[in-house]
Amino acid sequence: MMKLVKQILHLISYLQYPAMLLALYYLIWPLLSGTELEWTDLNSALVFVGLGISLATLQDASKSGNKLFAYIREHPGDRKRIIFIMAAITLLILVLGLIGFFSIGNEPLHELYLGFFLLGVGLIGLLKSALDVLEIKDPK
Repeated sequence: MMKLVKQILHLISYLQYPAMLLALYYLIWPLLSGTELEWTDLNSALVFVGLGISLATLQDASKSGNKLFAYIREHPGDRKRIIFIMAAITLLILVLGLIGFFSIGNEPLHELYLGFFLLGVGLIGLLKSALDVLEIKDPK
């Protein structure tokens, strides 16, 4: 049963690609249509990037990986530093999103900071996946 659940989650993780394409659409379409890029477009792009990252973390960590995870595995001395940098960036984006969300009264900027916060939530999942990959590849 657990193997089936993992397979289903792994399949759901492929929705990361349409989510990232939607983010790209919200960034590129205003430029191609001759209109200005607005705060709502940036917010939508951040939301879909955060969703895409979150969906990517549903992949089976024992079967997947990327260049960052491969670098972390191949350079054991850099592991702590890279994980620390990932955690610091995630925390910075989350704090920026929360501070902006609760302190800005301007509606478009308010929405943009919500997008930053949701991106940070997605990065939390990415950080957890990095730790899972390290644990699987190097269980020390």
